[in-house]
Amino acid sequence: MEQYEPDTPSAAQVAAMRRSLTDGRGSLTRRSVLRATGFGALAVGGLAGVSACGIPPAKREGGGPAPTDFSATEKRLTFSNWTEYMDVGEDEKGYPTLEAFTRRTGIAVKYTADINDNVEFFGKIKPQLAAGQDTGRDLICVTDWLAARIIRLGWAQKLDPANLPHAYAHLSAQFRRPDWDPGRAHSYPWTGISTVIAYNVKATGGRKVDSVGQMLDDPRLKGRVGFLTEMRDTVGMTLLDMGKDPGAFTDADYDAAIGRLRKGTATRQIRRFTGNDYTSDLDKGDLAACLAWAGDVIQLQADNPDIRFAIPAAGYITSSDNLLVPVGARHKTNAERLIDHYYELPVAARLAAYINYVCPVDGVRDELTKIDPALASNTLILPDEAMAAKSHAFRSLTSAQETAYEEKFAGLIGA
Repeated sequence: MEQYEPDTPSAAQVAAMRRSLTDGRGSLTRRSVLRATGFGALAVGGLAGVSACGIPPAKREGGGPAPTDFSATEKRLTFSNWTEYMDVGEDEKGYPTLEAFTRRTGIAVKYTADINDNVEFFGKIKPQLAAGQDTGRDLICVTDWLAARIIRLGWAQKLDPANLPHAYAHLSAQFRRPDWDPGRAHSYPWTGISTVIAYNVKATGGRKVDSVGQMLDDPRLKGRVGFLTEMRDTVGMTLLDMGKDPGAFTDADYDAAIGRLRKGTATRQIRRFTGNDYTSDLDKGDLAACLAWAGDVIQLQADNPDIRFAIPAAGYITSSDNLLVPVGARHKTNAERLIDHYYELPVAARLAAYINYVCPVDGVRDELTKIDPALASNTLILPDEAMAAKSHAFRSLTSAQETAYEEKFAGLIGA
């Protein structure tokens, strides 16, 4: 029988999950970027027991009749999203862009900010997804690693391009071709999340830090360098510096990256591996340079003019949170129309101005300038063409690769 996921996560995978939830991406706020990441989080969240021998996975597309769509007669939809991930009105009341959608289309939106991390949310909806039943949600927003698994298991509906003219036309090139959803057949990004190099120019003595190689080799930075406890970010950025593609690397490439980082720990060039707690050390100058998430950099720069960021010439890692229509959803067309709404330029600008993540909508700059020229010129929100060209995604991993890679990474960081 086909086994979709292993029965139990390894100790290293569980440790990776706990790092994410306690001091990594999973512990962060809306403006501090990502979510719990990696296979370990997913397995502990409950997918591990789903197999052809246990709870049967939903039929893959083409394996059964399409769910009935009640959009024509039921002018409503339910949208589950992350907390503080939607623009709000004056006095923090209402959601202006959702309200505009309802006024224009007549489709009422029940908006629920009930996602605090991927693991917890997936545990809520997994039984219904596995049975091919309605989860009570027509649209969900999950991080790319979880979106990939939901799609692979056949638990996301294929989107109709006819209902997504703005999304199809305006999706930024850097988000168009994820290896886990070719052609964006099942998903569209809500936001992008970038991993960059941040440095405190006062702590570096006025020097710019703009490569992982400099972080690992410059003796003037010894003992004042930080890397992240998130495997995909730290190893991905190191692979890029080594001239390897994080979207198409080999086991040998991965081992070489781990070896390079291990040398940095042995020589004490690397001070420590951090979750989002790097922000305090960077702000004080205890860390001169570190890998950082773009949302944190924007916050830090608002209060400390010594905080700078750099995009390495070799490139940087980008991940994303993504909109999916789950299997069994009653209002697929309504959900597709809402996705498309957020790819209309004025709407996308309003959202980007509030949440400050990487906007995946091409051509939004003029509209964002009308709201806030400073945000429109911030390449951490709107990457220019040169920056976007340097964006790379960490490739999808098999369960066996996830196990092996997380174990090696855990050995590196002492987890």
